[in-house]
Amino acid sequence: MFAAPTMVKRLVECQAQCNPDHIRTIIWGGAPMYAADARGAIDRFGPRFAQIYGQGESPMTITTLSKQEIANRDHPHWFDRLASAGRPFACVEVMVTDGDDRPLPTGETGEVLCRGDVVMPGYWHNPEASAATLKGGWLHTGDVGVFDREGYLTLKDRSKDVIISGGSNIYPREVEEVLLEHALVREVSVIGRPDPQWGEIVVAYVVGEAERSELDALCLNSIARFRRPKDYVFVSSLPKNNYGKVLKTELRELDAACRGSS
Repeated sequence: MFAAPTMVKRLVECQAQCNPDHIRTIIWGGAPMYAADARGAIDRFGPRFAQIYGQGESPMTITTLSKQEIANRDHPHWFDRLASAGRPFACVEVMVTDGDDRPLPTGETGEVLCRGDVVMPGYWHNPEASAATLKGGWLHTGDVGVFDREGYLTLKDRSKDVIISGGSNIYPREVEEVLLEHALVREVSVIGRPDPQWGEIVVAYVVGEAERSELDALCLNSIARFRRPKDYVFVSSLPKNNYGKVLKTELRELDAACRGSS
């Protein structure tokens, strides 16, 4: 079966008894899975998971994290691999580039590009968008990622979701991963809020009952101080699409509306 990360998380949280013996493989995709959620899913359902990463323009064919790799808890980098999107499929070339489409070395973060026969030839009746997205013969995914020394690609965020605060790039996912370590945080989404001094500040929308001071302490112990959220907004739920993917555009609009009415 195929499931978006939110669906997997809800299956794990469901209190009903579930015997997964008749499910051979559960494939997750559509968005990165937080490493802690992936580990919880494996604890609940066993080594039945695989991951695929792709887009409509290169459907489910950019990278894969196999069931064998996810099941191999004995590997020294197992938990790091859970946070990755795996390695490139054999049918595509994948690279991480800077703003001028120049390949970046291992360990440096940039936009994910790919090319191959499975990549679309273009958008229907939209040559301008096709030219921009397929510039230089490479599909510009709009995703930000980094390769490690073993060739595993970790997705940081969509390029439009990167927060630039005081001239520094802050990737929401790395802040979200830390906040989800708190036992009383069920869901979290981090966005940038416009700020006259810093350009943007980090704001965390949290579903849960954690204390702000506890979340601050957790962040200060795990990430650089400037990446710590400057504000925590506690909500009953996060806006999502039909597949359970958090809609950060709507969240930013909600944040702007709340500030405008205050």
